[in-house]
Amino acid sequence: MFITGYAVMAGAAERLVLGYDSFGNICGRKNTPVKGAPLSGQDMSNKKYVFFLNSCSLELQSLKISSVSLCVSSCPQEQLNSLEDLQSFARNNGSCLCIYNLNVSSYTLNPKAAELCPTLPVPPSKSFPLLNRCVPQNPECYSKYASVLISMVNEMDVFHRILSGILAGRDTVIGLSVLALAFSFILVLAFRFIRTLLVHTLIALVVFGLLLVSGVLWWLYYDYRNDPSTELETQKENVKFLLGYAIFSTIVTVALLSLMLVLRKRLQFTVQLFRIVGKIIGRIPFLLFQPLWTFLILIAFWVFWVAVLLSLGTAGTAQATSGGQVEYRALSGICYMAWYHFVGLIWTSEFILACQQMTIAGAVVTCYFNRNKNSPPPHPVLSSISVLFCYHLGTAVKGSFLITILRIPRIVLLYLYNILKQKESACAKCLFKCCFCWVWCQESCLRYFNQHAYTTTAINGTNFCTSAKDAVCILAKNSAKLASISCFGDFILFLGKVFVVCFTVFGGLMAFNYHRELQAWVVPLLLVGFFAYLMSHSFLSVFEVTADAMFLCFAIDMETNDGSAEKPYFVDQELLTFVSQSNKLTEGQKHRSARPFQDNGDGTELQPMV
Repeated sequence: MFITGYAVMAGAAERLVLGYDSFGNICGRKNTPVKGAPLSGQDMSNKKYVFFLNSCSLELQSLKISSVSLCVSSCPQEQLNSLEDLQSFARNNGSCLCIYNLNVSSYTLNPKAAELCPTLPVPPSKSFPLLNRCVPQNPECYSKYASVLISMVNEMDVFHRILSGILAGRDTVIGLSVLALAFSFILVLAFRFIRTLLVHTLIALVVFGLLLVSGVLWWLYYDYRNDPSTELETQKENVKFLLGYAIFSTIVTVALLSLMLVLRKRLQFTVQLFRIVGKIIGRIPFLLFQPLWTFLILIAFWVFWVAVLLSLGTAGTAQATSGGQVEYRALSGICYMAWYHFVGLIWTSEFILACQQMTIAGAVVTCYFNRNKNSPPPHPVLSSISVLFCYHLGTAVKGSFLITILRIPRIVLLYLYNILKQKESACAKCLFKCCFCWVWCQESCLRYFNQHAYTTTAINGTNFCTSAKDAVCILAKNSAKLASISCFGDFILFLGKVFVVCFTVFGGLMAFNYHRELQAWVVPLLLVGFFAYLMSHSFLSVFEVTADAMFLCFAIDMETNDGSAEKPYFVDQELLTFVSQSNKLTEGQKHRSARPFQDNGDGTELQPMV
């Protein structure tokens, strides 16, 4: 909040949103003069748009755009090829595209008009609806324009082509993203009413999708490589990316087919698992909307975070330069505030995700420990949210803080690796990758234990440290049994994510392949595949968290109760039967008659609640 308050007080959000010219004038309002800048202090109430004189060849010098910018009343909708066209545009539209002190009638007479007017030809442009900039509509100019604005100066040529491809195919990218969202939602509904036939159908579709995507990638690579017209740089980059994608897709296909073959005997148990999880979600249907709410909250927070960051970037004082232009000098300490703000981004994002996990876990716990299974408690999601905000926000804060502590070294290692990747030291590269992998493994383990600590908190109402200790003890006692039950369900969920990615990528392959010469479409296709996986993971994670919370409740139920009339179990018959059968299959023929989770020696059988 301190950073936000300082950004609001010291930043110039008005200058950022409305835009400003090179002479210290904010577009769309009256301005005060800056000492030493004769063209400052003008009334720009009718000039709301920022126009760069050299919009197709912008360059960064010390993180500042070198081109002169002006406030204009309208952006040129058509290409202007000569000074006469500039003069005609100014007279017809009242928008002067040359320096303020150059009269319109002097455009064609002044010998310095070429220096005071925009570089010809002026591409057609359109005002960006949020930041009031005249954005070139030509894809190549737009890519250079956008890349400079976001300070992507490394490997500019490659980035220009990639950004140009994203721009030219933006409608396709949006359409494929919507398709991935629709696939994810349909898959969630399918898992809700899962049956054996549906699982077989899903596996068949995944196998078909993997083989289809791999085959199409190899076919496209062969077609591109043998095409004699493949001369443009974008086409050569497509060939390189296609080869990498084809190899990766083939490896994934072989690995997943092998796992399917090995785990085929667990198929029926997986169907039973999803049927049990589906029954719990059927009692709490609003759990299916949790990923959507979380996604909307994250989007709102990220927009707010970017707005504060940009406000911090505009905190500075106006100073005139020798050429009569105005520069804004950043205040001291802004860099440290930006880093602190970045840590806040990670921590708050993880906190929002932790709140989602605790909400789902709390709702599942409420339903599991309900004596009357036929009469579920009213509004378990709202009840879980209220308990979270009243009692357990500190638990979510601590858990997300631990994740943040491990995320920061990963980011630092990735930053250092990108800086030193030009070095030829293979040993250093290997060391960085090993450290990065080690930190990632630590973070994944911590996420797993955090999730169970949240469930334990929802059950016992204890603080984070106590819940984490209890969760570790329970998992240590029952790790083999719980893992053997849940891993196969996680594998089917992963196949569901692969299904969404495969068919989204296939649609992208067919759509992007029609524009080979115009864009480096393989990188946008990678972004579409990543977004498809992210969306499917967000929706299907409801089943994963629900299953993990349910089995942890089961383990705690076995630890706390003994099945007697005084302390009966909360588990229902279907879940008890499923766990017993699954453990018998895991332990083998000689343990077929053993009772799962029976730690007492009196031979008492489990007596589930009906």
